[in-house]
Amino acid sequence: MPAEAAAQVSGSPRSHPLLGVVLILLMGLAFAVLDNAVRWLGATLPVLLILFWRYATQAGLMAVWLLFDRRRRFKPDHPRFQLLRGALLLATSALSFWGVQQMPVAEFTAINMLTPVLVTLLAAWLLQERVSPLRWVLVATAFAGALVVIRPGSGLFGWVVLFPLACACTYASFQVLTSRLARLEDPLVTHFWTGAVGAAIVAPVLLLSPIDIVATLAAATPLEWAALVTAGLMGTLGHLLMILALGLGRASTLMPFVYVQIGSATLVGWWVFGSLPDRWGWIGMGIVAVAGAATAWLNLREADPVRRPPSTVAADTMAD
Repeated sequence: MPAEAAAQVSGSPRSHPLLGVVLILLMGLAFAVLDNAVRWLGATLPVLLILFWRYATQAGLMAVWLLFDRRRRFKPDHPRFQLLRGALLLATSALSFWGVQQMPVAEFTAINMLTPVLVTLLAAWLLQERVSPLRWVLVATAFAGALVVIRPGSGLFGWVVLFPLACACTYASFQVLTSRLARLEDPLVTHFWTGAVGAAIVAPVLLLSPIDIVATLAAATPLEWAALVTAGLMGTLGHLLMILALGLGRASTLMPFVYVQIGSATLVGWWVFGSLPDRWGWIGMGIVAVAGAATAWLNLREADPVRRPPSTVAADTMAD
């Protein structure tokens, strides 16, 4: 969401960039914990139930926040925007939650970080924005890095790479929509409706599925409950940290640090599952991170803060 909106939410001027960087790093850690918790839970609990829990937690926590904040109201000014935005993010999360069941979180995260470069392509195609030669070079570099991670024909991942690729595409579409309309709504109200729309869409699907919700939750172990609660909290907290961080520092300063999430996902994955990428995986992830961070930095640097807000496309790259 735009940095100006985030500054209004936090009530702080952009005078603490170092604290903003710390919050961005914590945000990346929150999403890394979320993805690894979802992967671990997926071995014993239905992913559909985990997905509902993630969005219901966000809706519930933000509802409590808004109830105690009398400056804000629940009713959105643009409900169609909230519905479409929430549906796009839900699709992104669904692809992410099922995708991490099929491949390591670190590699999934790296490929999903193609979002900023895909947004560049969408902006050139749908919004008729001019794309500089340097930006095209970064797009090609990021795709090359993704290919190094995937290594087509090696049999390393196979068809499952469609999950992070599709996830990056849906989230890029989400970002293009948000970049056009985010200033029309209070970011915290939007955060509530994102959770509410996601939960509302998943709920009937979950109820119509053969999953016995009560029996499944009753049979869950204390450790599974802890992981489930952690997943819901981390999904909600990650985006709140983004809002607060953008109220403390310039987006162009903060956004390159988003790509530390690749390292966070790798370390948490190693701690939980004992697995690390191979040599080529490290190289590919590094290429994607550098190209993606440079693309995000260019997006924000080229935005004129007097005439228009910094690009939400580059400002919010976290899909979970």
